[in-house]
Amino acid sequence: MRSFRLFLIAALWALCAAPLAAQTLRVMTFNVRLGTADDGPNRWELRRDIMVRTILEQHPDLFGTQELYKFQGDYLAGKLPQYRWFGLGRFGNDGDEHMGVFYRADRLEVVESGNFWLSDTPDKPGSITWGNVFPRMVTWALFEVKATHRRFYYYNTHFPYRDQDEPIRTRSAQAILARMKTLPAGVPFVLTGDFNSPPDRPDHALLTRTLHDAWLDAAKRSGPEATFHNFTGKPDHRIDWILYRGFKASDVRTVTTQQDGRYPSDHFPVVADLQWLPSAAASGSAGSSH
Repeated sequence: MRSFRLFLIAALWALCAAPLAAQTLRVMTFNVRLGTADDGPNRWELRRDIMVRTILEQHPDLFGTQELYKFQGDYLAGKLPQYRWFGLGRFGNDGDEHMGVFYRADRLEVVESGNFWLSDTPDKPGSITWGNVFPRMVTWALFEVKATHRRFYYYNTHFPYRDQDEPIRTRSAQAILARMKTLPAGVPFVLTGDFNSPPDRPDHALLTRTLHDAWLDAAKRSGPEATFHNFTGKPDHRIDWILYRGFKASDVRTVTTQQDGRYPSDHFPVVADLQWLPSAAASGSAGSSH
């Protein structure tokens, strides 16, 4: 019965996705909760198909994950054949958590991709500095929209979580902004992640000097503002953000899909519909590169 339900959702997804305007890019950020955790009734095996359903219902063109292990990414890819995914574990191999990036292969093409670490040695896989307990990183890509040849850069990240890590989160934001400065200024850009920080903190202030926050700027907004709920369905902080430049956010929503009181993760995913700006459409066309 569950497989048939997922089949129906997939069929509906195809019908909904077909007429999507070429002017829109739908982006999701989703902390999937690591699949190795001892979460009892919320363990990965009991919630993974609710996650598949959530993704199918939202049908994003692109979504960035946090806390993703390879076996989780492979499971999702197996249930979502319209998507491809890439990423590297935070220690520089296939083990441990990935900042896995999933994209619709029928619509988007990866022109370039890579990783860098939020440390004093960003090109050294697994590098840890600044007092981090674990390596922190960014998985990135330059994407091209197949139908229009428009290009955009995409970064996906996960900042450290402890209260005392606020200076590290600030340095991480500075590191991302420094790397952004090496990109062509006219090419649109999207940053997603679990920032482990509410938007009244220095890292958000730094990033939003350059980038727009979809939750704050979208013309239409729905769902709870906060995103982390610890499997309770009652969120307390907005720590999952979609930031961008070169687009206009028309719609943003916090997704609260659940089944019989079980949620796909301890975070609610956030989805934003981003409209291409005329100037960004021109400057982000084929030919713009790294």
